[in-house]
Amino acid sequence: MSVLSSGNRLLDEAHQALATVYPSKARPAAPWEAHRAPQGYGERAQPDWREVDWPSLVRRACLSTGEVTYVDLGEGDDPPIVFLHGLGGSWQNWLENLPRAAQERRAIAVDLPGFGTSPMPSEEISISLYARIVKELLDQLGIEWPVIVGNSMGGFVAAELCLRYQQVERLVLAAACGISTASLRRGTTLTLFRVGGWISAATLPRSRDVVARPRLRHPLLATVIRHPSRMRPDVLLEIMPRSNNPGFMPALESLLDYDFTDRLGEIGCPTLLVWGREDILVPVEDADEFERRVPDARKVVFDETGHMPMLEQPGEFNDLLMRFASGRLTGEATESPDADADAPAPAGEGAHAQPVSAP
Repeated sequence: MSVLSSGNRLLDEAHQALATVYPSKARPAAPWEAHRAPQGYGERAQPDWREVDWPSLVRRACLSTGEVTYVDLGEGDDPPIVFLHGLGGSWQNWLENLPRAAQERRAIAVDLPGFGTSPMPSEEISISLYARIVKELLDQLGIEWPVIVGNSMGGFVAAELCLRYQQVERLVLAAACGISTASLRRGTTLTLFRVGGWISAATLPRSRDVVARPRLRHPLLATVIRHPSRMRPDVLLEIMPRSNNPGFMPALESLLDYDFTDRLGEIGCPTLLVWGREDILVPVEDADEFERRVPDARKVVFDETGHMPMLEQPGEFNDLLMRFASGRLTGEATESPDADADAPAPAGEGAHAQPVSAP
């Protein structure tokens, strides 16, 4: 066997091993590729979350499994929109979306137990437990038929909530887990994310310095966000992945162990799938599979976008969400416009905005 063929074989084996942890074919963008980001990428959504008095909107509910933190804003006669964050996230992951939703109806974002300022639950974390907790919160708030929006693990929980209780008006899955996660190699994935937790814990005390410097934030966030240098430092500071949250590893284990793909055909409400084409963590092919299995699903794919389309392209995401929530989104699967190679970098980044993290 030649040295070249031996090298190619080792490279193929490395790619196969990587696919058991990151099944996506997408790979991180280089820092110098930020000019490929589409128009509107990383720009402030309107209304501006920086002008909201967030501490006055933070609430805490006492449920059967413990306390849950959430924010509650807006009002209206239409079904409320409830937002569920992903692994390592918090309600702040929806900062760019909540004010827009609250213009038309009540908007709620939850810290799932073990994340943000919600303590660990009294029961073992699982996807089905999270769905039950969200349902109990909705019952306590008198919400019967919400629009549920979930990103990543939050999308997994949102779909499970819909399947288990069949009381969801409309469902939005943004880069939702639940398809390829069922085939990931458990041990390798857990080890990799444990290492990520150590890095996160070491970085957290210096997070303000990290997000202020594009060269530092790019390697830290490039697997989650396609073009970190195009994002505003103040929003990154609020949503910095916290894999050292107490719920992180139990939640990761639960989403690796739970498989509901054979039940997806039971989702009975209109469903919107929003994905980034360059999502490294949850491949865009998962959106195709959700679309194939969920009876009334439609798909929108954003170009040059990673795992957090609601933050990377907040204006476009918000327009889609509100049109869909109101039943005004028609047509089949949609592709986002091509990236504008000459799109300007964000200006006036507001690095000194007041933090909104709940006390």
